[in-house]
Amino acid sequence: MLGRTAILAVAFCSLLPSARAAEPTLLHVNTFPNARALPFYVAVEQGFFARHGLNVDLQLTKGSSPQRAALASGAVDIVHSAVDNALAMIAAGNDVVIVGGGDSGTNEFYVQDNVKSFADIRGHAIVVDATNTAYALQAKKILAQHGLQAGKDYTLNPVGNGGFRLRALFTDKNNAGAILNLPFSLEAAAKGLHSLGRTADLLGPYQAGGDFVRRDWAREHADTLVAYLASYIEALRWSLDPKNRAAAVAILVDKLKMPQDIAQKSLVLMAEPGFGFAPDAKFDMAGFKNVLALRAEVEGANAPKLPADPQRYIDLSYYDRAMKLVNKE
Repeated sequence: MLGRTAILAVAFCSLLPSARAAEPTLLHVNTFPNARALPFYVAVEQGFFARHGLNVDLQLTKGSSPQRAALASGAVDIVHSAVDNALAMIAAGNDVVIVGGGDSGTNEFYVQDNVKSFADIRGHAIVVDATNTAYALQAKKILAQHGLQAGKDYTLNPVGNGGFRLRALFTDKNNAGAILNLPFSLEAAAKGLHSLGRTADLLGPYQAGGDFVRRDWAREHADTLVAYLASYIEALRWSLDPKNRAAAVAILVDKLKMPQDIAQKSLVLMAEPGFGFAPDAKFDMAGFKNVLALRAEVEGANAPKLPADPQRYIDLSYYDRAMKLVNKE
């Protein structure tokens, strides 16, 4: 018969498997260092990731090219970026899938103070992240509408994320303009650059930021992916809740080193319907169809042949499960 000490030891050991099972799942997530990274920091600081059993290694990318390479190699589990980057990966033979939306991009076409119209860009350069995806395609389309062709009337200068694009505008006036998002557009305006218009007004709805993953990883880690999406949705709700405004601004100032006024203005603009975050990071199908049409039109004969059906690139079943989990909680 077991003594009291032995019984307690057996009871303690019986708890160990549960303790091990409760350890958070390590998840490698890659995004851009801009104002729209706010929900990720909120999810960490407010415990949304932890409550869903996740330990998120948040990585900030220098640009979409290294970001795509990291996802393809398996160094990253989930990418939050302009979803047109997923199309570029698919065209290159990577089996990735878009699993959630996020935002409209908060994009504006900013130019030097001496550029009064799109025509003044002729003979100069446009600064982009990468030359063949997302906002570079938006820039090409906008300039084509004003009679300017890439390689003939202007050049593309690929430098990386928004911070690098802003720096390139400040250091070389031959860089006539760039599509910038928050907070970089506000910082550009503060330094005397000006906007020729929001891309949403110039081109219509556009599904910009969203989540995409390797399709096989999603199948093998479905519950983890659902937990991540639920955490992000909850953090986004918190970020946009007016009662949390002061705390959200403080996070932007602390984590992204924004001046107080820039952080405040960024938060207001990110909450603007049709320009900033989509409620609950909902995927915008109309905007995504425009992404597909824009890629096909701008790249033309150089564009890899991709199916026109948008359903070929997305799987929102994980998002739907996440929404049920969020609403239940």
